Amino acid sequence: EVQLVESGGGLVQAGGSLRLSCAASGFTFDDYAIGWFRQAPGKEREGVSCISSNDGRTIYKESVKGRFTISRDNAKNTVYLQMNSLKPEDTAVYYCAAVSSLLVVPGHPWPEQYEYDYWGQGTQVTVSS
Repeated sequence: EVQLVESGGGLVQAGGSLRLSCAASGFTFDDYAIGWFRQAPGKEREGVSCISSNDGRTIYKESVKGRFTISRDNAKNTVYLQMNSLKPEDTAVYYCAAVSSLLVVPGHPWPEQYEYDYWGQGTQVTVSS
């Protein structure tokens, strides 16, 4: 059974930090890039960051650049999202998702949401002002 399980969310004051984890099982982790997405109340889900399967390429939403860092540990089948200097506008449910590494090609656009194969259930991040 394919599973992506997010953890590490919670309530934090503005300026604080959280580290989200995405633990994967049931598929060949090394063959997939992993993305983080978020959805705030009343808003559409948006991409936050993505990391390629094994060459370390990353991409970030403009508003989180310099504050968030994505990383992965293939030995542990886990991807992390370190979030620093959090702002109230970062409040959302955060999801991780897996997309085939065949769709993550250097020099080409990163995959769209609909191209992701597997999704987690999400973890709530709330940033108070």
